[in-house]
Amino acid sequence: MLEMCRRPLEKCFGGGDDELLWHTDLKPHSSGEYSIAVVQANSSLEDQGQVFTSPSATYVGVYDGHGGPEASRFITQRLFPFIQKFSNEQGGLSEDVIRKAFDATEEEFVDLVKRSWPARPSIASVGSCCLVGAITNDVLYVANLGDSRAVLGRRSIDGPTVVAERLSTDHNVGVEEVRREVKDLHPDDSHIVVYTRGVWRIKGIIQVSRSIGDVYLKKPEFNRDPLFQFGIPVPLKRPVMTSVPSILVRKLQPQDMFLIFATDGLWEHLTDEAAVKVVSKNSRVGIAKRLVRTAIEEAARKRELRYDDIKKLEKGVRRHFHDDITVIVIFLDHPQTSPNATDNSLFTCTSVPVDIFSNNDDEAVGSLHTFP
Repeated sequence: MLEMCRRPLEKCFGGGDDELLWHTDLKPHSSGEYSIAVVQANSSLEDQGQVFTSPSATYVGVYDGHGGPEASRFITQRLFPFIQKFSNEQGGLSEDVIRKAFDATEEEFVDLVKRSWPARPSIASVGSCCLVGAITNDVLYVANLGDSRAVLGRRSIDGPTVVAERLSTDHNVGVEEVRREVKDLHPDDSHIVVYTRGVWRIKGIIQVSRSIGDVYLKKPEFNRDPLFQFGIPVPLKRPVMTSVPSILVRKLQPQDMFLIFATDGLWEHLTDEAAVKVVSKNSRVGIAKRLVRTAIEEAARKRELRYDDIKKLEKGVRRHFHDDITVIVIFLDHPQTSPNATDNSLFTCTSVPVDIFSNNDDEAVGSLHTFP
């Protein structure tokens, strides 16, 4: 069934004439509806996102690549099938299943890097944040590497107000707790976290502490190889990043209304509370697109520009004003369909394009696993 994830099911350009914005207005999942939107700012779209729905489960993935698009595209093809494979083997979804799926995805990407680096050494510096949500049997799992974020909108116990609750951990050394965690793991390295170019960075290079890929910061042999010219001030003695996700497990409650999964391109410009307010105060149709547009409007305002000015810019140039932004909004409405349901129309997968102007599946890395 995951073969459906190889290409987006529909392509429509919202926001009038913003040609770098792709979205789906509203689609059903087993316990509600969902909306997706992505806007491209980089020359190559480094963000990827996908939703898989079945009668008994919904999987959500948001992947924010860096150094190139290869890692985020790779995750799009590997992670969900691994989750399903291990779930089938272990009799259901669990924290252990999710960790194994992340481990397997990382291992396969490392193998790809090892095969590719003699001809293309820069592949070792490609990586991706990885945020996943899974809903089954009224239980929500949120697993995260990096600084993409999942936020819950829920009704307040005291009244009609919708409040924001963050469900994921930002693995970014700009956060003091994360910075301290990294320093504690490397007490003999006074340069493990460096303040440079206006932000804190691991080894003066990268802000996130967990990811898929970034092999040159996890495997010292790649860092020492003369083919790599990354200018790291201190040679690596051991990995300075990890692919071990933080995982939250939560029983869904009647007051839980919706979930927002988004790359940090959204959260750079909107607070958790602001994003929840946008969703709670507006129509569901096209709500992910509305969040993306709201973030771009805020990015434009900070530069004393208008959205109309931003959307005239070409990809690549546009990156100077905002990042790629991917948003998936999952509404939580009604009981899931019986696990024994066999209607194939209940199995769907929607993925964002490899590039906003491309549906070329050959650009994706490797082949897609399918459900058994």
